[in-house]
Amino acid sequence: MTTLLFSFPEQIHFGSRLLAATGWQPGNLDMRRFPDGESYIRIDSDVRDCDVAILCQLHQPDSKLMPLLLLADTLRDLGARRIGLIAPYLAYMRQDRRFKAGEGITSHYFARLLSDHLDWLLTVDPHLHRISDLAQIYSIPARSLTAVVPMADWIRANIHQPLVIGPDSESEQWAANVAKLAGCPWEVLQKTRLGDRSVSVSLPHVDRYRGYTPVLVDDIISTGKTMIQTASHLRAAGLCAPVCLAVHGVFADGALADMQQHDLQVVTSNSIADVSNAIDLAPLIADALLQG
Repeated sequence: MTTLLFSFPEQIHFGSRLLAATGWQPGNLDMRRFPDGESYIRIDSDVRDCDVAILCQLHQPDSKLMPLLLLADTLRDLGARRIGLIAPYLAYMRQDRRFKAGEGITSHYFARLLSDHLDWLLTVDPHLHRISDLAQIYSIPARSLTAVVPMADWIRANIHQPLVIGPDSESEQWAANVAKLAGCPWEVLQKTRLGDRSVSVSLPHVDRYRGYTPVLVDDIISTGKTMIQTASHLRAAGLCAPVCLAVHGVFADGALADMQQHDLQVVTSNSIADVSNAIDLAPLIADALLQG
């Protein structure tokens, strides 16, 4: 039986690419808000005994969570057999422990909430720290894909003599994997704390890479300040302006404009729709869906 895909309004283009690649059928959905802010959901497709998937990237999740849960429950109430969520960007991964007394461990609560309403989850490069696997907090099958292959493909196709750079020690494995697939060298910046507010940043073997194009890679760009500071250090070391490459362009508080004002080229995937999108995740996700 063909799976029906219900795409949130802002993901219609991404959804059309998934439909073309998977052969799934589009589900007809009317989603809007009443004047008082409440969500209106209407399904105009027969979902009885069908497998269905919802496409919803969860950037700025608080405005999307209630419509998502109402949609899932409506589909269930109308007889859908299994309901999955395709979330190219998965939110609420930051607060994975209690840093201060009285705080909530919201990554766990969010996972519990989604698990109570859905049957499976597929996402790309969630921001994992102390949680090593989504199965630690999700009680439903939760699969995490990685975008290292499409990122490496983009580097090979667009950057002459690239040098992949990880901004910190946490990014070492990430940078190494991207560089290996791109067929180029990689380094991780070394940081030395000089005081409470001062940090020295250096690039090992900098003289070896004169003439290379630095490519800063990370999973998320949020404020962009780390990449701006790193770019400044690389320029001071005599390298050219880096290309800033990330899977998820969150871009809080005008971060993209700030980075562009510092003459940085910023490239992201389309996990979150943005003018910086140049890496298409639809083929990656479609392959995973077809493999089951």
